[in-house]
Amino acid sequence: MTTARVLTWSELETDHPIDLIDRERIVGERMMISRVTLHRGFTVPQHHHENEQMVVMLSGRARFHVGPVGGEATEEVMLEGGQVLALPANVPHACHAIERCLILDLFSPVSEGTGVDAVGKN
Repeated sequence: MTTARVLTWSELETDHPIDLIDRERIVGERMMISRVTLHRGFTVPQHHHENEQMVVMLSGRARFHVGPVGGEATEEVMLEGGQVLALPANVPHACHAIERCLILDLFSPVSEGTGVDAVGKN
């Protein structure tokens, strides 16, 4: 990509990598952003990825478990509209939507899949 682009969320294709999630993605050369709707009851089990991830909660409320693989000594984080969860690369995390959530997920570097993509293939 060598030129600027203007994109419109409503014109992007929506995918559903697992139940109770709707997602539109914009992929650049070195980062990607997803607009994600988590429906109440959505759960993604603990996973990790080499991407650094910023979870920008625009509205709603979700519970995250952040910490070691296997659930030992995980930290519970309640994320609400207006908050951002900064996840360094390779940090295990899980998510459960308490209510409908609208999120912007930013990932760097770009990758073909993220945590929900890996879960959807199992």
